[in-house]
Amino acid sequence: MKRTIIAISRQHGAGGTEIAQLLSARLSIPCYERTVIELAAEKTGFSPSYIEGLEESSSRSFLFNLVSGSYTPASLYPRYDVPVSLPALTAQASVIRELAQKGSCIIVGRCAEYILREDPDVVPVFLRADKADRISFVMKDEGLEDRKAAESRLAKTDRGRMNYYRSYTGEEWGAMENHDLSINTSRTGISGAVDVIVSYLHALGRL
Repeated sequence: MKRTIIAISRQHGAGGTEIAQLLSARLSIPCYERTVIELAAEKTGFSPSYIEGLEESSSRSFLFNLVSGSYTPASLYPRYDVPVSLPALTAQASVIRELAQKGSCIIVGRCAEYILREDPDVVPVFLRADKADRISFVMKDEGLEDRKAAESRLAKTDRGRMNYYRSYTGEEWGAMENHDLSINTSRTGISGAVDVIVSYLHALGRL
């Protein structure tokens, strides 16, 4: 296999983690998702849970001010329930570049396709699914019995990821022009999505 970095962006409930893991096993290459968070935590001294919260619960106004430098160091850490600081964003980008340099791999989330956009070996993929399927996934995965609570959870996560991506990149999360493939996993299923990605890699001559 030629050096290939598969950067997966995903809607919550679209099966991103499972697809990445199956793809990793099929291609015999490492998959990095939680690893990015843990290594960034080591670099910064923040806890992994503190860093993890940025992508899924970021407010647009906070991130805009953070990236633009409007926050002062003293105002960044008034308490431990605000999104992570700019050093954490920088650390994540550094970790992603370091992992990509090691060779073929799969990186899930954290704006990896944008961070590695100048790398010719990056294959960016966006995974989405129908809303009803995503709600069902969240209800099962998080043990929620209330469908409205699951829908609210999806909306919050989507807003967080959209704000994170827009503030970090200046572009729209999930935009077609930023991805080689956009796959509706409600249509393909989990294994079908893996097949689509593998077929695309064959078409590119990477396998």
